[in-house]
Amino acid sequence: MSNPDQPAGENKANKQNGSAHAPSLPVILHAQYLKDISFENPHAPATLKPGQEKPLMELDIGLEAHKIEEEGLENPHEVVITLKAEARRQDKTVFIVEAIYGCVVSIQNDVPPEKIHPMLFIEIPQIIFPFARQAIANVTQQGGYPPLMLSPVDFRGMYLAQYARHVDEEDPEKTAQA
Repeated sequence: MSNPDQPAGENKANKQNGSAHAPSLPVILHAQYLKDISFENPHAPATLKPGQEKPLMELDIGLEAHKIEEEGLENPHEVVITLKAEARRQDKTVFIVEAIYGCVVSIQNDVPPEKIHPMLFIEIPQIIFPFARQAIANVTQQGGYPPLMLSPVDFRGMYLAQYARHVDEEDPEKTAQA
């Protein structure tokens, strides 16, 4: 039976530890923005005709993060996702779409230095990816195609793969022994 005095969504676990709040990241998101977007539809209207085979899709994802100088903010960084999708049928480009989406975040000073890099390349991209994906979906729909709905991205897996490559390049024996 529900308790009318208990706020909706509060559970017993939260009551036991005295907190009604979900744990949050030690990050403040100050701004998020579309930096650039482009859409090329080189063979329209021929590529828009109904009954054509589904195009093959190639997707490239890029991530950048760097510390910035922003007055009034402690430990500010810019994180940028670049999404580029190219749709092809046989040897013809159907469309090319590219979105560059960024944000400005502050990492709290109590975060250990070794945790900042993974936070910038895993946690923050997970937060802003849905907005970049929506920009891609909107522009492909405006180009006359069904909205391109990109699948969720495993930023943790991407980060671990990139980190493993750097370890291999720095010390091949260290990786071989692990």
